[in-house]
Amino acid sequence: MWKRSKVTDQTAAGQAGIRKKSKVPGVMITQFMEELPEGMSTPDFTRKPIALTIQEGKYAVFKAKIVGTPTPTVTWSRANGELLFHPDVCLQKYDQASQEHTLEFPKVAPEDADTYKCFATNEYGRAVCTVVLNVIAVGFSKTKELQKSQGEDAADLRKKLKKRNADGTREEKPMEPEEKVWEILLSAEKKDYERICAEYGITDFRGMLKRLTEMKREREEEIAEFVTHINTLKHIEVSDDDCATIELDMDLKDPSSKIFLYKDGVMVPFTKEEGEGMKHSLKQVGKKYVFTIKKLGSEDAGLYSVDVEGVNVFSTDFKVPNVDFAVKIQEVKAEERQDALFQCVLTAPMNEIKWCGKNAPLSNSEKYEISVSEDKLIHKLIVRDCMPLDAGIYAAVAGIKSCNAWLIVDDPGVHFHAGLSDCKAIIGEAALLECKLSSEDCKGIWYKDGNEIKSSEGITISQEGSFHRLKIHKVTEEFAGKYKFEADGRKTEALIVVEDPPRFDNEELEAFKTPVTVKKGHKATFKVPYIGRDPIKVQWYLEGEELSDDSNIKIEHSDGCSRLLLTKLQRKDSGEVKIKLKNEFGTVEALSQLVVLDKPTPPMGPLEIVEASSSTIEFKWRPPKDSGGCKIANYILERQQVGRNTWKKVGPIGPEAKYKDSDVDHGRRYCYRIRVETEMGTSELMETEDIQAGTKAYPGPPSTPKVVSAFKDCINLSWSPPSDTGGTNILGYNLEKRKKGSNLWGQVNPPEEMIRAKGFAVKDVVEGMEYEFRVSAINNSGAGEFSTPSEFVFARDPKKPPGKVIDLKVTDSTYTTLSLSWTKPKDIEGEEDEAKGYFVEIRPAENTDWDRCNANAITMNSYTVKGMKSMAMYWVRVIATNDGGEGKPQELDNYILAMPPPVRPRFTDAKIKSFMVVRAGNSARFNINFEASPWPEVIWLKDGVPVSKKVTISNAEGTSQLLIPSAERTDTGIYTILVKNIVGQETFSIEIRVTDEPKPPGPVELDENVPGTVTISWAASPDEKRDERLHYMVTKRDSKKRQWHTIADHIFNNRFTACNIMPGREYQFRVYAKNDMGSSNPSESPKWLITAKKEKFTVNLLESKACNLQCPPKFIVPLKMHTAPQGYECYMSCAIKGDPTPHVTWLRNNISLNTNTNYFISNTCGVCSLLILRVGPKDTGEYKVVAESPMGRAECSTKLTVRE
Repeated sequence: MWKRSKVTDQTAAGQAGIRKKSKVPGVMITQFMEELPEGMSTPDFTRKPIALTIQEGKYAVFKAKIVGTPTPTVTWSRANGELLFHPDVCLQKYDQASQEHTLEFPKVAPEDADTYKCFATNEYGRAVCTVVLNVIAVGFSKTKELQKSQGEDAADLRKKLKKRNADGTREEKPMEPEEKVWEILLSAEKKDYERICAEYGITDFRGMLKRLTEMKREREEEIAEFVTHINTLKHIEVSDDDCATIELDMDLKDPSSKIFLYKDGVMVPFTKEEGEGMKHSLKQVGKKYVFTIKKLGSEDAGLYSVDVEGVNVFSTDFKVPNVDFAVKIQEVKAEERQDALFQCVLTAPMNEIKWCGKNAPLSNSEKYEISVSEDKLIHKLIVRDCMPLDAGIYAAVAGIKSCNAWLIVDDPGVHFHAGLSDCKAIIGEAALLECKLSSEDCKGIWYKDGNEIKSSEGITISQEGSFHRLKIHKVTEEFAGKYKFEADGRKTEALIVVEDPPRFDNEELEAFKTPVTVKKGHKATFKVPYIGRDPIKVQWYLEGEELSDDSNIKIEHSDGCSRLLLTKLQRKDSGEVKIKLKNEFGTVEALSQLVVLDKPTPPMGPLEIVEASSSTIEFKWRPPKDSGGCKIANYILERQQVGRNTWKKVGPIGPEAKYKDSDVDHGRRYCYRIRVETEMGTSELMETEDIQAGTKAYPGPPSTPKVVSAFKDCINLSWSPPSDTGGTNILGYNLEKRKKGSNLWGQVNPPEEMIRAKGFAVKDVVEGMEYEFRVSAINNSGAGEFSTPSEFVFARDPKKPPGKVIDLKVTDSTYTTLSLSWTKPKDIEGEEDEAKGYFVEIRPAENTDWDRCNANAITMNSYTVKGMKSMAMYWVRVIATNDGGEGKPQELDNYILAMPPPVRPRFTDAKIKSFMVVRAGNSARFNINFEASPWPEVIWLKDGVPVSKKVTISNAEGTSQLLIPSAERTDTGIYTILVKNIVGQETFSIEIRVTDEPKPPGPVELDENVPGTVTISWAASPDEKRDERLHYMVTKRDSKKRQWHTIADHIFNNRFTACNIMPGREYQFRVYAKNDMGSSNPSESPKWLITAKKEKFTVNLLESKACNLQCPPKFIVPLKMHTAPQGYECYMSCAIKGDPTPHVTWLRNNISLNTNTNYFISNTCGVCSLLILRVGPKDTGEYKVVAESPMGRAECSTKLTVRE
């Protein structure tokens, strides 16, 4: 598959360090060095990002707090693909105030779902943690239509881009703007996407990315047909020689593939060799292709595309700015070590131009300083500290225009091409200082520590051309110091540092390296002289272990010499001897060998009997473990015939560890003693076990017979020879058979005819019978042990593979398992035989390979597949098998999803509240549990529309949470959760009321409409319009009692009439606004006083007239409709007049409530009221007030609705 090469982050040198634990779980810290400097620390997370599950289109943010000294650098990455930072897609920020690092997604999309990593790195370590972003897609139908539309648009556009003639060339027509921008984007770098979109008016950045990803994937597949590898794609560059180049490295599968160049969709002819004739040329060097455009002009601007066999592989947009040089750069002369300035002036502003020095691009550095004026017209290049090597042609390139000029560096005199270098010299050896001048005719003077020196005994000063040398023939301490060479006012200096490290004389060292060989119990001496500045530390080692003075070890040091004496040496003391010398200037080592000779150890067994016949015994043994440091001269053998007391000396037999004894009697048993002989002596003996001449050595059992094939009249077998042949060749085999259920074995081959081959065709079988077989090997001694029996095999023709299983179905499933059942295949004689077992295989939908779930065939007709990925798509099949092989697989008709059986969504909480009151400023949180399969889509709505960004929705398996972090009154409403999947959907609504303690009512006014009463009226509280449950409470105080007491509550209008107002008393009233959160501060009324008039009482009797004030009952103020939340109070009231005073009865659903203690009923001066303290579902219904008197009857009714 063709792919573009990708540069990955490299681990810094030395960063494969020490793993550390963080106090924050899930954070991994790598420390780059073993010990940290004081005050320094590795990065760590004090708060790591938290995993998010969020709806598509919402605002998502990961937050992290990081510490470390020095301050760490924070980067983010994702597991699949690269992070693209764009204001519409993703932003990385740091808040200085909160010290939080954030990764923000303004409008999260499904493709943002991934595993993200946050890296914090400084020079001492790195901390990393991972976090998961899950995105829940909403509005699926709309999104699918949009995706479908985008897919169709992308497909149409790709078709336009792909239009080719039969020979692979493009249609000869200019490119449309839409085609042009997408071809530019296909080859552009990600950092340029935003600029290109702004230039061509693309506003849907995220949509562009989706569309571009699909087009890139398809183009890569097309390129892979012709190109193996492609990289180093260089967009068009203008050089200082009036040329522009396009570079790319690609490995063509077929080197003869045709390459085309297009400009704005029109083919451009080119030549493959540079020449004066063609404007466009192609140069190929290996896998590198370079297109060149000469004699640049404004008409050369456009989109250049490179195609291979009709497939576009690279495009670059060449823009020609309308700019020229008003003032070109001029020749500059500078003396050595001075700065040189080039300056040019443009006709139009440009942010930057390209500078070149001696055909190489230049950039800001210590050597070069590039600057531009504020108006972007004047551009400067400063060459710092000019040297002769800096001389040459410098060029400025602006668009397609260029100019160049020389930099001439004047040499004011002689200078050094190469100065002196510091030198480390060893006492007694030679030292050399050398420098090179620019002139051969110049003489110079040498100085040491400021004093002039000349050639003398021990020092030679010479000149060879421009090279000046000072040579010290034999360095001593007094030659150390600072040396200077001066010529024509120029000087160069160097130090000679005299060192005196420990070292050996070459001849003495060679003598020391010669191995020292001594006999056991003797002594060995190692002595080596050395030179070097004292103090010198001398250490001796034997086989890597340092030696010190001991009873058998003596180390002596004298001036310039060290001696090691080892006494009473043993064989085990043999090994490497090392002397190590060390002083302030260095270390030196020398190696030698110590060899201690001793008698050899005895020969080693076990004895291997090669032959034990009636006339010969031949056997082998192993050499001694240690020959004592000497070569083995002989083995000395003695023989004893078992039953006798004497040993017969066989004599030295030479150094080979084997012996053949031909002087034996048949049937006799013999024993041998073996010793090793070297120049150091004879070893202890090794005595062999008894060996019998002519002993029958039977072979071991062959391998278990293997059934090659079986038929009704013949069974073919094979086996392998025994590993133990009994010391002689295998002559043949005996084969036996046994029927199943029988204890008798019968020989297959005739007794006088052994089987010569390692296989046999058994024809003496009965069809349908079951047999097992065993075999034994035969050598000169006879037949050996039988092998283990073979497996039972039927004497019948080979079986046919079984057919397909029947009725394959899924019996149960979960998110990780799948249970299957089936019926065994039918037997069809001659075509399909009975199944003996079954294999179950699954294949993920995205793969083409089947995975076998059971290694061995199962015999049951059911199986449970485990370890499946949740919600993954799988194909499933079952294969029946028998001795004849595997049958054809039976697949399920459709793929299956790894999920439980479909379940319609339903809410599982036993009791869910449907009303919630929240104080403004506090958080509102509502959790609800549900079950559904497959995993449902969860949508939250407020008053029928999707919830705002302010609301945070968190979904997990079987639960959903709605969170309003800081609730406001505008958040009041009906919130509905919609849970839906392919089976169905379910909804639930909760009313969330956000309120606060109400503001007090307005001014209170008093008025007397009826004597003995006072009508209290007030301006509404400002919160009345925003809170439909707001009501009022009125309290009263008079001049006699002086205490406030409530005279009315649950008033939903702005007026109340107080009764029983007595003349002569001063009254004052307070009005409170109340809601679910509490009551407001009171609004007080002015004081109210009706003065009692005390006048002389005079009775004037008038003629009485009959006056009839009687009237039937009548409702002045009727009942209102009421809707009350469950669990809250409900207050109903009305006003009635009538004479005589009517009798009032309250009824609910035509049942009297006057005697019901659950209701508080009052009747004061014609104002009738009913109070229900806690409204419940049972209180729903029609409420009626009936007023009766002798004068008549009146009724008034209303309805109460209880809201859950």
